[in-house]
Amino acid sequence: HVPWSHHEPQRHKFYFTGDLDLRAFISIASNEGLWVILCPGPYIGSDLDLGGLPSWLLQDPKMKLRTTYKGFTKAVNQYFDQLIPRIAPFQYENYGPIIAVQVENEYGSYHLDKRYMSYVKKALVKRGIKAMLMTADDGQEIIRGYLNKVIATVHMKNIKKETYKNLFSIQGLSPILMMVYTTSSSDSWGHSHHTLDSHVLMKNVHEMFNLRFSFNFYMFHGGTNFGFIGGASSLNSYLPVVTSYDYGALLTEDGRYTPEYFTFQQFFNSVIEVPMAHQPDYKPVAKYKSVITSYFIPLWDIMPYLEQPIMSARPICMEKLSVNQGSGQSYGYILYETVIFSGGILTSRGHVRDRGQVFLDQQYIGVLDRSTKQLTIPRENVSKDYLKLRILVENQGRLAYGQDINNERKGLTGDIYLNKSPLRRFKIYSLEMSTKFLQWDIPNMWKPVLLQFRGPAFFLGILKVGNYPKDTFVKLEGWTKGVIFINGKNLGRYWNIGPQETLYLPGPWLHPGLNKIIVFEEFKAGTMIQFTEKSHL
Repeated sequence: HVPWSHHEPQRHKFYFTGDLDLRAFISIASNEGLWVILCPGPYIGSDLDLGGLPSWLLQDPKMKLRTTYKGFTKAVNQYFDQLIPRIAPFQYENYGPIIAVQVENEYGSYHLDKRYMSYVKKALVKRGIKAMLMTADDGQEIIRGYLNKVIATVHMKNIKKETYKNLFSIQGLSPILMMVYTTSSSDSWGHSHHTLDSHVLMKNVHEMFNLRFSFNFYMFHGGTNFGFIGGASSLNSYLPVVTSYDYGALLTEDGRYTPEYFTFQQFFNSVIEVPMAHQPDYKPVAKYKSVITSYFIPLWDIMPYLEQPIMSARPICMEKLSVNQGSGQSYGYILYETVIFSGGILTSRGHVRDRGQVFLDQQYIGVLDRSTKQLTIPRENVSKDYLKLRILVENQGRLAYGQDINNERKGLTGDIYLNKSPLRRFKIYSLEMSTKFLQWDIPNMWKPVLLQFRGPAFFLGILKVGNYPKDTFVKLEGWTKGVIFINGKNLGRYWNIGPQETLYLPGPWLHPGLNKIIVFEEFKAGTMIQFTEKSHL
């Protein structure tokens, strides 16, 4: 799956180097003897923020994602003009590893435009895609997602006898490919960790072999939602995904073998005549000495040194901020500041997306979110002529699928009311928490940590590592909620409501010697950053 949002994070600015070097990734797969089924999108799902679509698309108030709406197709065409020429030479006909290309992803469940899938197919073919084309849908939506003369594949959802009848009706006795097979699902903050049901998994795999299916494990190797790339799902409520994307994989996110891996290796060797491959040793993991965060800077102290705030009579959502060369803000936090002259009832009317901490001057009042839509501002607190009302809003991840993705703008998406009157005259600070954001041009403002301090702040620690850095897991016991950065890289979110208790830190992100750790804590910090050899999900 190729995430458009990564390769074009700002309109007309394309990135295909470093961690985003797609050609290098495909070449590595080829060198390892793997074939590649590529899903170039434009939408890929994968529990990513907006399903991998760039958020700047939502600057258009009329935007209709995943349709032939001109504003969408124009952006897709420009993206494909950059992407497809980079991958076309790796197709099988050119002796490359790409044996098939998937057209979009699970469009049958979205299906807002009957012409859209034909448009995507044509957009791929005319730019040089000649590999076998496929669609992928759950069992219930095979017909709606199907394209003429394109192989239909199945995702392991809603599989019934009718599914196979539908497959036979559109493509006869052609092979059946289970494009996504899983017995697990992504984890969400505040909910129990999903575990793999290995017995069900093995039973289904036996059945698929007996029926001569082909299938892909999802996931075979676990991953990580580094930074803010994780999205959200909606099953009657908003469910933001955690930083780990382990997903019950046969290999964990740090590459360890699971018991299920060996079970299936033994099974496959019993039914397929292939030589036993050399099994690489598991790379060691380090348990580094805990780091004391001795210095901090409150968010309020940094604000005068940030870029000039945007002045607006009314709230502006992230996507429509005049930042990032006009592409708006994609991720992170956004701070709204105004003045009030009395206390009373502060009401969001559902316009806080997704979680807003409310402060009167620097005093914490409470949280507005999807379940809490009003707070009381104590009248006795407003003893001066006026006070600053601040709302620090976090984008916890846009929906990764569903027709509501067209409405997934973040920040304050409409008016906020005090005693039924809309608030006006805002200063708006973009806090995207990018690498550039962390490179403050600030005098030496780090000061010794105050144990009693509560409120949003940045905490500094230094990790000393030997000549050969190793993978490790970060544990933030005693901390509340926030984001952790290692040498300027965003490791991801943490939150004490669980289920995730540790964050995977790849060894290549560490340097021999001193490593700078910055933690942005929203509420109450712990005293140290711990490291462990095992993940805790």
